[in-house]
Order: sequence, then structure tokens, then C-alpha cells
Amino acid sequence: MKIVVFTDLHYRTDGADLLVDPDASLAAGIEHVNKHQQDADLVVFTGDIAHTGEEQSYLDFKSRIASLTPPHALMIGNHDKREVFQQVFPEAPKDENGFVQQIIDHDDCRLILLDTLNAPPYDYPNFHFGNLCEHRLEWLRQALSSAGEKRCIIFMHHPPHETGFVSMDMIRLQNGPEFYEIVKAAGNVAHIVAGHVHRTISGSHEGIPFSIFKSTTTQMPMLFDVMDFHLETPEPPAYGIIDVRPQSVLVHTEDYGLSDLDDLRANASMQI
Repeated sequence: MKIVVFTDLHYRTDGADLLVDPDASLAAGIEHVNKHQQDADLVVFTGDIAHTGEEQSYLDFKSRIASLTPPHALMIGNHDKREVFQQVFPEAPKDENGFVQQIIDHDDCRLILLDTLNAPPYDYPNFHFGNLCEHRLEWLRQALSSAGEKRCIIFMHHPPHETGFVSMDMIRLQNGPEFYEIVKAAGNVAHIVAGHVHRTISGSHEGIPFSIFKSTTTQMPMLFDVMDFHLETPEPPAYGIIDVRPQSVLVHTEDYGLSDLDDLRANASMQI
């Protein structure tokens, strides 16, 4: 299974003085995927679709992704508003408690998409923290236990552990230990995918591999000790590529727009 991952799109209607145009950047990303990753089984958008949860931002995003060739699945993050998102995307799957969560089964793997939004109420700064309430933790437990022989890949907006950026770690998933207790007990999680930090980060936590991908807009500067999660730099946007194989999970990141892949392919030599 081949999965493309976009995260932290931050669509907004107040476009003045932005370092990066969110719509133009995502449009370039979608064009790149349609040209070079058209064989993907799924494109997952891991949250922060709208910067302030405005209806028009979701409508603009909905119009933009209509041109995407592979099928897609949508998630929400701390900048989203669950109720507004569900009004614009009533077809988006949700669990029995109304959270934007779903299970996607494919051959020998199960994708589990979580809703880590700590709202409503949308009280600053509490809604920026990630949280999985008891309902969502139980839903995760059941999703893992019913997977059978399938490996599970968990997608979530907030990282469930520290990443090294002190500002973003303040607003990570607040009940990470409870999350990992469930994951470790299940013993079938092959990989965890997150966003939120606006950087490409990989490693393992509690023995489980994870990947975090860059935003399609601005990126977090490499200043680990600065307590300001509003910092941004106009570095190139990226999307992730997850290649699930029988005995491995391969993870790539594509900083799209830096190279002309068509030109490189045309001039590639078959010599070894």
C-alpha cells in the first residue's frame, strides 16, 4: 500500500502578509502527486486544514482537492473546528461519539485515523493541546484489538511524545503515556504518523517507529529551545510517502518543487 501524507495546510481567508500562500502551495503539491504519485492508494490529510476553522477556508480546500487523482481521507487538528468541518464535509467518517475517526483496512495493514482535537470549548490555549478522551482511547483500543493479523499504522495530528522543540512539545498530545500503554499492549502497531510540528522528524518512542512531516505552508525553524510556537520560516513544503511492504514500512519525504523530476527521468542513464 502506498500512502501520501499532507499535513498542516492552514487554509485561511485573511491572506494578507503571509509568507506562503496556502492554496498555491497545496495546488503545487496536488499537481506533483497527480504527476508523480498517481499510483498512491490513498492521500491522508492529517489535520490543521483551516487556520481558524472558518467555513470558507474549508470550502476553498474542498474545491482545491477536487482535482486530486488518488482517493483521500481527512483528519482534523488543533486549528480546526470539528463542527464546522463536519458541516462542510458531512460525508467524512466519524465514530459513534461524533469524533472524526475512521479505520481503513487494506490487505495486510489497517490504518487508524485519530481525532486528537481538545475542543470544544475552543478556549485559548487549551484547544491547541492534543487530547484523547476516554471515549477515543477506548475506540483506539478496540480498533487495535480487532485488527486480527493485520499490522496497524496510526495517523494522528499531535505527536504523542516529545520531539525536541520545546514550544511544540508544550502542546503535544497531553496523555501520551495512556496512548502508548494501549499501543504497547496491542503489540501490532508498525508505525505512527503525525503532523503539528511543521518539520520532518523521524525516530522511535517506546520502541515504535514514528514519522512527522513538514507543512505545505511555513516550517518551524530549527531552534529547539525557543518557547514560541508561532515561529515560521518559508522553507520548501513537502509531503510524505509511506510504502507498506510485506516485511517493512518505508517512509520518504518529498520537498516538492525543488527538482524537475520529468527532466531528470528523461535524462536518466540505465548504466550501473
